Amino acid sequence: QVQLAESGGGLVHPGGSLRLSCAASGSIFRIYHMGWYRQAPGGQRELVATVTNGGATNYADSVKGRFTIARDNAKNTVYLQMNSLIPEDTAVYYCNTMASTITLGVKSTYWGQGTQVTVSS
Repeated sequence: QVQLAESGGGLVHPGGSLRLSCAASGSIFRIYHMGWYRQAPGGQRELVATVTNGGATNYADSVKGRFTIARDNAKNTVYLQMNSLIPEDTAVYYCNTMASTITLGVKSTYWGQGTQVTVSS
């Protein structure tokens, strides 16, 4: 009952920047947190960053100081500003949210379809 629409991925040179966006829609009652995960070629899906509606953030050690997560609660949207990108950041980035819906009173996890980020010279 919750859909996540991602945008902003693409090809960028090392040292460049990208800004990912993810908008949640559907029969949303409450969003508890939103965030981003990524999966590199041949790797496992790993946490990148999360933010609660109260503004608390959590970052993977590998992106601290380079990535910034922000949210717009009124729009149910989360952003990931990625600066100083390196080839190791190359991955499919997935938006994630934990939310409850109008029809379901239990918290559930939802995933976006993923957006490709490629950092290459």
